[in-house]
Amino acid sequence: MAAGFGLVVRFTLRGAEAAEGFDTLVARTVQNIRRHEPGTLVYATHRVPDEPHVRVFYELYADRAAFDDHERQPHVRHFLAEREKYVIGTDVTFLERLDGERAGGHGGA
Repeated sequence: MAAGFGLVVRFTLRGAEAAEGFDTLVARTVQNIRRHEPGTLVYATHRVPDEPHVRVFYELYADRAAFDDHERQPHVRHFLAEREKYVIGTDVTFLERLDGERAGGHGGA
């Protein structure tokens, strides 16, 4: 498989209070991801402007092995267990890179 493995995750939260708790959990988790996971290239979390109880994550890993390593991390295992009290729905789309470069790279369109 080509380098680069990603996913987009859409979380639907239980309500305003759940959204606040979820955002706090995410903030703590992201700090550890950035500090301890060199194979995690992008871990971006988003609010959806007209859907206050929805969060969308975009995750990009160096390869499938880096994603598997991410999933084994204690801070990720904690997030996966704790998120259940805030989330009523999760939709995951896995991505395999076809083409493209980082912004500012050579040869891009």
